[in-house]
Amino acid sequence: MKRRQFVGAGSGVALAAAVATVAAAPAARAAQADAAAAAGTTGVTVAPSDSRYPDLSSGMNQRWQARPDKIVLPRTTADVVTAVRDSVAAGKQLSVCSGGHCFEDFVFNADVKININLALMNDVTFDKAMNAFAVGGGATLLDVYEALYDGWGVTIPGGICHSVGVGGHITGGGFGNLSRQYGLTVDHLHAVEVVVVAADGSVRSVVAARDSSDSALRDLFWAHTGGGGGSFGIVTRFWFRTPGATGTPENLLPKAPSQVYATLTNWPWEKVTEDGFSRLVTYWGRWLETHNTPGTTAGSLYSWLMLNHRDSGSMGAVVQIDASLPDAAAVVSDFLAGMDQALGLSSATSRPSGVVDSAYTTTRLLPWLRATRYIGSISPTQLDPTTRGIHKSSHLRTVTPQRQIDAMYQHLTSTDGPSPLSGVVLSASGGRISSISPTATAVAQRDAIMKANFESLWYDTKDDAKNIAWVRDAFRDVYGDTGGVPVPNAVTDGCYINYPDGDLSDAAFNTSAVPWHDLYWKGNYARLQQVKRAWDPRNVFHHRQSIQP
Repeated sequence: MKRRQFVGAGSGVALAAAVATVAAAPAARAAQADAAAAAGTTGVTVAPSDSRYPDLSSGMNQRWQARPDKIVLPRTTADVVTAVRDSVAAGKQLSVCSGGHCFEDFVFNADVKININLALMNDVTFDKAMNAFAVGGGATLLDVYEALYDGWGVTIPGGICHSVGVGGHITGGGFGNLSRQYGLTVDHLHAVEVVVVAADGSVRSVVAARDSSDSALRDLFWAHTGGGGGSFGIVTRFWFRTPGATGTPENLLPKAPSQVYATLTNWPWEKVTEDGFSRLVTYWGRWLETHNTPGTTAGSLYSWLMLNHRDSGSMGAVVQIDASLPDAAAVVSDFLAGMDQALGLSSATSRPSGVVDSAYTTTRLLPWLRATRYIGSISPTQLDPTTRGIHKSSHLRTVTPQRQIDAMYQHLTSTDGPSPLSGVVLSASGGRISSISPTATAVAQRDAIMKANFESLWYDTKDDAKNIAWVRDAFRDVYGDTGGVPVPNAVTDGCYINYPDGDLSDAAFNTSAVPWHDLYWKGNYARLQQVKRAWDPRNVFHHRQSIQP
């Protein structure tokens, strides 16, 4: 099922069948890595003649390919130090891969000669010495969710796409379905182990923590709380512990919900009028704006609004809430009913769970990990290794203005034939996210109430131009009042570094006076540059939109 379409016809049957789980064995993989390290086994090197090379020389977005001289799969931090030292000595550009989900060509491009793939460094353990949970830089989000939940009943509020690697997700300030309840992933980050290169070319690993006594190390830690990946060094390990948390390991991170109400909604495009579309987008944003108080039940509800292109056949939403919160069933029922009513559609029926369904909405009460595996397994970025894509993002601080809604509708109902997997995805923000200062971490957009992701996914190179043009045109027109990009102001608040967009650096697409780096980091960019100069003075770790020294 396609991500743009997984809220389509039959979604109720699919959700009811969510007891089928995704096959995964992170514990077994971690055990293998531990055994190899204990035996003194070093990392793996894959040359172009190796049968594994084609599988490792590109990520999920098949627009981006590389032909490195070699791909290194380290097993230990010492292996990473060796690989970086070899790259520096040879004067060859390197890149690092955690999960391979980067939307742009930062990891896989023609200039990369050595790619360091952290897939074998995926262990998730409790580190008694650090009194924190240690996560290898190559772990996927599902590795983390399963290990933390099965071992201790805790979690981090990470992303919906569970095959994403932690390396890029965390360093960009990752968010997910629990973020309005618990904040961003970086709000629970305690320390990072980073392989860095000094001015003289020497290579070493350092541990930078939130509470490091050395201010330079504290700055390096801060840069990894939203500064993005590929700018300062290679993170080989993350440690997680919620600030101020004490006691046994089970009390050091947020408790994973026992159960959640998980909702899939499908509205056939044939039933959607222009006025109904406008009312839906306005209602959705107004609800988030109104219900934005951290710690409340409504302030913890999470939602994705899938504004798919008309050619997909339907639009939809994904909604999740911790079922143990006070009046959770009533809160989600009211929210869902409001969306149907905004569209002018209603035929509600009560379910035994207390949640009201309609002809377009199916809600189920599911164990949290089962729901997490299910929702994260039905995206083409999880299942389909052949898609090509383009993505653009924005943060919004208010309800989407009418002119922007009108521009969205125009492009979502166009007849120029983009891929059916094209559209605008709105994802909730606010709640606990907004309780943190915009300078406490490198994530500057703390008071935004939503993100927008303009995207298209397709399969054939012959369709590149058409789909790239559709996304570029839609984005330019929606933000036409501010130079074709969402400049920080009272309404919009820049872009999300984990949805990177190379066009922001191009004057042909960004005609505003705001440079690309200020769209991502606003006033935090100057401090990120200071950290860059201190910890990567040779600019060894760089890509098209890395922090500039």
